[in-house]
Amino acid sequence: MRPSPTEAMDRPAADQAPPPPRLPPAARTEAVEIIDGDVPAAVGRVLDALLAERVARATALDPVFGRDLAARVARFTLEGGKRTRSQFVWWAMRACGGGPAQAEAALRIGAALELIQTCALVHDDVMDGARMRRGRPALHVDVADQYADAGTPAAGRRFGEAAAILAGDLALAWADDTVAAVELESAAARAVRELWSALRTEMVAGQYLDVRGQVASAPSVARAVRAACLKSALYSVERPLALGAALAGADGARRAALCSAGRCVGIAFQLRDDLVDVYGDPRRSGKPVGGDIRAGRPTALVAVARARAEAAGDRHALAVLRRSLGRADLSESGLAEVRDVLEATGARDTVEARIGRLVDRGLRHLESAGLEPEGRRRLRGLLHAAAGSPPAPDDTDARVLGSPLVAARVEGSVR
Repeated sequence: MRPSPTEAMDRPAADQAPPPPRLPPAARTEAVEIIDGDVPAAVGRVLDALLAERVARATALDPVFGRDLAARVARFTLEGGKRTRSQFVWWAMRACGGGPAQAEAALRIGAALELIQTCALVHDDVMDGARMRRGRPALHVDVADQYADAGTPAAGRRFGEAAAILAGDLALAWADDTVAAVELESAAARAVRELWSALRTEMVAGQYLDVRGQVASAPSVARAVRAACLKSALYSVERPLALGAALAGADGARRAALCSAGRCVGIAFQLRDDLVDVYGDPRRSGKPVGGDIRAGRPTALVAVARARAEAAGDRHALAVLRRSLGRADLSESGLAEVRDVLEATGARDTVEARIGRLVDRGLRHLESAGLEPEGRRRLRGLLHAAAGSPPAPDDTDARVLGSPLVAARVEGSVR
């Protein structure tokens, strides 16, 4: 019997929606050797199934929500990125002796990391006012363009930003759901939960310090590196390595060595990103050059330049930095002037040298961990790639570090 209009209004919207279609499981564990051959593709297959199910549920809940938000989150997650974090999870698991019993859990946690990365980037673009991401309009810009005829330009921009905040929240919710659904032995489950909780809080803390630095007084070099550690080093490298080790049941010594390696190279990862923002090629990075400078972001690169200029009494360099940082309308010639200061003060060379030292230190920690040889070799290649430093010829192979990936790390955004 069809309900009356009044009864229909009193029912929750979800009760009126048809049940979501039954879909296949998000992952079917393949032979680990097949996954070893192309980890990003294996994670992509898990994401394909997982996100198809999530979008179907969202569309059943409300078609507009499914189309406007859920489908965009799925598309953003599937169409971009190099799956770096999920590769760290996989190869840390394999390097610590994990195999078929841990394979599905590693792929699913890798998929969850790709979703939390979607959350971070979508929110990051709103906070930065960035219009491009991965060579396409940022999500908030895309939504605003879709509804451009629905109101004033200002209202459209505000709506796009609000929608992007919700899209990032949805990606984070899906990431949490994915981790919660992973079946693990009790000890591994406890370790994964603790690491996942820490990762999420650290990421938010680093992002807050980043945006706070745009309005607070200029940070010291140490403070800028601390923000970089929280913003990128932990959730991009160290925590994924720790998650993989936890899945494999690695002992404390192995976990500590991997975390130390990840901390060092993770900081190098962010320092490289700072350099790419100023000196990179937008065709490779997928976003305009100079975004950090125009946003007034307190990067370690800028902090080093300011500290060296102050120590040398270089008033010209200090004046350039003072009038350029945080100017959204900074011209290309103004950005070139900032580059000159970064080079004249030695900041660029200092940061490059620090990246090299961090990578060397990280690789020494990796070698001390007593890892399985093939997993160690793959991790060496990934660590080199994350920091944008060339690997030794025998560190990895083209499936992990083919020329497009190396180029993206060295000349483009590592995110």
